[in-house]
Amino acid sequence: MREQILPIMQSHPRKRESLIPVLQEVQGVLGYLPEEAVTEIAQFLGVSMSDIYGVASFYAQFRFERQGAHSVKVCQGTACHVRGGKRIMGEVTQQIGLEPGQTTPDYKYSLEKVACFGACALAPVMVVDGTVFGRMTTPQVKKILSQY
Repeated sequence: MREQILPIMQSHPRKRESLIPVLQEVQGVLGYLPEEAVTEIAQFLGVSMSDIYGVASFYAQFRFERQGAHSVKVCQGTACHVRGGKRIMGEVTQQIGLEPGQTTPDYKYSLEKVACFGACALAPVMVVDGTVFGRMTTPQVKKILSQY
């Protein structure tokens, strides 16, 4: 792992201000921030691991556990809720066997409940690997997930 993240760290100044960009790039390569990477980053930047965890845990974008190859997010905001977001989440959980916040044992899928995507006109919304699927119905869930 060190070989993967060393070039990232070396491309940034050894300053605390580099912390967020380094975390973003390391997570981009590894998919999450394992303890070993956090240790390496702390040593390189001269900050404590608790400082890194404090910063990284503040932002929802950072993950400390390995995620699935496919990220499934289902909106539960007001517009999506009113238009069936709960049903969509129920169908997703049934299809992939996960509750929000979980990852399948084979690391194929991770499921996340999101407060709002800001695509209310398309409600209910599901996002898979960054692709937005709007006006979702329960039959569409199975069809979409089968593509992944």
